[in-house]
Amino acid sequence: MWRSLLPIGRSDASGGYRRYAWTGADAECRLWFRAQAEARGLVTETDRNGNQWAWLGDPLAGDAVVTGSHLDSVPDGGAFDGPLGVVSAFAALDELRRRGAVFAKPFAITNFGDEEGARFGLACVGSRLAAGQLSVEDAHRLRDGDGVSLPQAMEAAGQDPDTLGADPERLARIGAFVELHVEQGRALDLTGDPVGVASAIWPHGRWRFDFRGEANHAGTTRLADRRDPMLTYAETVLAARREAELAGGLATFGKVAVEPNGVNAIPSLVRGWLDSRAADQATLDAVVAGVERAAREHAERAGIDLAVVRESFTPVVEFQHALRDEMRRVLEKRQAESAGGGARPVPVLGTGAGHDAGILSASVPTAMLFVRNPTGISHSPAEHASEDDCVAGVEALADVLEGLACS
Repeated sequence: MWRSLLPIGRSDASGGYRRYAWTGADAECRLWFRAQAEARGLVTETDRNGNQWAWLGDPLAGDAVVTGSHLDSVPDGGAFDGPLGVVSAFAALDELRRRGAVFAKPFAITNFGDEEGARFGLACVGSRLAAGQLSVEDAHRLRDGDGVSLPQAMEAAGQDPDTLGADPERLARIGAFVELHVEQGRALDLTGDPVGVASAIWPHGRWRFDFRGEANHAGTTRLADRRDPMLTYAETVLAARREAELAGGLATFGKVAVEPNGVNAIPSLVRGWLDSRAADQATLDAVVAGVERAAREHAERAGIDLAVVRESFTPVVEFQHALRDEMRRVLEKRQAESAGGGARPVPVLGTGAGHDAGILSASVPTAMLFVRNPTGISHSPAEHASEDDCVAGVEALADVLEGLACS
């Protein structure tokens, strides 16, 4: 499975992946998902928001156990973020069948659409729509860098955009959703554990900073006469690092757009996107407020107009404690049986990365498993997990699913 998925959307130049929503690479990933499902006798469907489902048992029966993740990527992303959860879901089903497990509840594997938000700038579009956390009107306003709207992109890919919207009936039929994901950090590497259980997702969001100055000639305009928004933007980037260090949070300007974007032209507009995250809401608020305060002070001194827009926000997500604790109990029991005695506790860790499981947690009991990432690198072609750890993740997922869905 892993080898058959690897070539899709891979850039020869970077070695990373460019699997953006509703593109050719995305379509290939969807065909791959369908083929894997049908090879296992699962019934596939695409819901009103473009999310894929592969069912074993009656989808309408209720109390379904669902697992999966996403197949899209950030620009030049790694091979594991998202796909590991989908591949592991199919592999866990194979393992359960090998064990002779009998499913007592409906079971499904999912591929949620546009999780990374690489094309339209908003993460978890498919799950947000399903959970009613993104309105149809706001979804229709989403546009990519070429001005193509989300409905236009969906229609071009053969998906009907007129069906977009909340899907409470579907979510009400799910009794538990478990998402396996490569860890996006080094906590498990530091403890020496191949698999861990998620406790919570940090609050996080994206803010757009628009710095407007005056376009002019780079070779004839005196420094004293310039209203250069690039300087104010640069000061703000440095301020973001300082504020994050002071408050104990995270702040990153990772995307920037410049107009007119000429080598010999002073910009008229510099637009930068701030990604900020923290372990708690108070810390996140302190970081963002500090960054905006510094940006406005620098802008005022330089005669630059500044507008700040919050484009997305996700509050802290505490995964359901009962499901989380049951997963931990199951894994520790299996570990003790394998070791022939006592076993070390399974790590429980928080994360600063957003996931579909976090979006769905307001509507469905959700939980997550993390697979060790020895370098902690993610959203990069260098992202990695060893084969042994991936197998340990599949076995852990199978153990959890057996406890949740099988008699």
